[in-house]
Amino acid sequence: MEYEVLHRRGILQILAGTGIGSPLLHRAIAALMDEQEPLTIDSLKRAEWITDAPLDADQRTAVLGAVNRNRQQIAALRKLPLDATTPPALSFQTVAGPPTRIDILRNAQPIENVAGPRPKTDEQVAFLPLTELSALVRSRKITSVELTNIYLDRLNRYSPMLRCTVTVTKALALRQAEKADAEISAGIYRGPLHGIPWGAKDLISVPDYPTTWGIPHFKDRVLDQTATVASRLEQAGAVLIAKLSLGALAMGDMWFGGKTRNPWNPKTGSSGSSAGSASATAAGLVGFSLGSETLGSITSPAKQCGVTGFRPTFGRVSRHGCMPLSWSMDKIGPICRSVEDCALVFDAIHGADGHDATATDRPFQWPTNAHISDFKIGYQRSSRNPDRPRPELEILKKLGCELVELGPPPEFENYRTLATIINVEGASVFDTLLRDGHTEGWNDWETIFQSAQFVTAVDYLRLQRLRTQLMNDFEEYIRPVDALVNVFEIFHTNLAGHPSIVLPREFRDLRRGDGQRAIPVTLTGHLNDDERLLLLAHQFQNQLSSHLKRPALDDWLAQFEAGELDPKTDTESSDQKEGAESQPSSEKTPKKQSGK
Repeated sequence: MEYEVLHRRGILQILAGTGIGSPLLHRAIAALMDEQEPLTIDSLKRAEWITDAPLDADQRTAVLGAVNRNRQQIAALRKLPLDATTPPALSFQTVAGPPTRIDILRNAQPIENVAGPRPKTDEQVAFLPLTELSALVRSRKITSVELTNIYLDRLNRYSPMLRCTVTVTKALALRQAEKADAEISAGIYRGPLHGIPWGAKDLISVPDYPTTWGIPHFKDRVLDQTATVASRLEQAGAVLIAKLSLGALAMGDMWFGGKTRNPWNPKTGSSGSSAGSASATAAGLVGFSLGSETLGSITSPAKQCGVTGFRPTFGRVSRHGCMPLSWSMDKIGPICRSVEDCALVFDAIHGADGHDATATDRPFQWPTNAHISDFKIGYQRSSRNPDRPRPELEILKKLGCELVELGPPPEFENYRTLATIINVEGASVFDTLLRDGHTEGWNDWETIFQSAQFVTAVDYLRLQRLRTQLMNDFEEYIRPVDALVNVFEIFHTNLAGHPSIVLPREFRDLRRGDGQRAIPVTLTGHLNDDERLLLLAHQFQNQLSSHLKRPALDDWLAQFEAGELDPKTDTESSDQKEGAESQPSSEKTPKKQSGK
């Protein structure tokens, strides 16, 4: 009998349909393939030997027959146009389930809404929390255009050193600022974000400007689409001033412009992947920013850069118009100076939009009527140093909270392999780019996505079923308390969809004059209990002043301009890819590409 050949790609999907052999056998068969070598009877026999799963002659014939019958169909499917942002027909849902449709009011206001005097210097203005900037703009002690120009000057001065900006949207920002000033002068006030400049992680699409996803292939690509979060902030009167850097395809802090730096110590990276959002906010280059998180991409750079980062419950904010990495895990959230800033931004962007099937409408009110005096807060005792001082616990006691000691979060063997879900979903998102060879500057994604091609559909669904088990176990773990403090459960909360917020408790000097390091606190709440979590974090932060501190940027800038930073940072890490020094682009005319 003469058999047609099958190339390596797509073999796993087809083999799974035969019902013959195990997933291990299927992967072994696929591992024998490459672009030039066909699948033969001898190849099948080698795969059987590797997996100790012998097939008889009829089964071998069935496997190859099924492969050949499906080959043309699979090839035809791959030729159909499919935009990277098109989600699958299945949508992830948290344990909490879908809500009843409600009206979103979006009437949040700062708890204290009285304008103080305008600070004497532009630097002092730039580092004010959103709540204070809002009062100054509302009372016209500073105009939106003045505020926008302060941030534009700072972007021009510090962004080349920090590598935190992909594109400065100067023309758009000034138009929006002028509109805000005209509306406020006419008595039209849209709320606390009106006239405040903000920065978007450069996976959030806006028309007329590049949305690069941090990779060279999309350096000049413009999507003819406005992301829901960008549209809602525009409706709130906010002023988009910059597209901020992200690690390539949402990995780390390395993008085609280089490594985004931490303003507190520019000899180090800002962490990622919301690298530019955290760096620019910490450096006072924007009034606030938006980031995204799949597995730590808001909370990690917020910790590193000493800012306040809020990752909402999965599904509270639409991802429409934003680059997907994992449809079942991506979240959009604010990175700000203070917790209350995060609450005001969250109020403007949360809720369903009819585009993202996972986005839901749930109540949110700020200021909230909730109180925390009877909160139970779960914590873990350190196994290495159980008697060490815990300042964060003392603050919570002072606020009247009850502390409840918990054991470690629930685990099952090799639970971290659930991160494979991200790899598989991401491999599907970027499959066309991968197959076309557009993988320059992808950090480690190329290998990860190639490997993910060999995870069977059966195994992917098994991972999601194990995820359900983890979600239920974690729900039981957190049930006895209202929130967790410094229980580092990044896998659990991202897989289950729980909200978390990170804020700086203090800054400590580093040795050898290497700046300062933020000491963060992480608070985690119940599903869709974002309002009470923000209240707890806000009252906790009111006991501190660390979030108001400013990094010594001019000292670092002098070193940068003298060429003393790059040689010490860009060659130290062997796993860091080369990246040319990149000035932020502004008002360039990129090539158009329509977006769906």
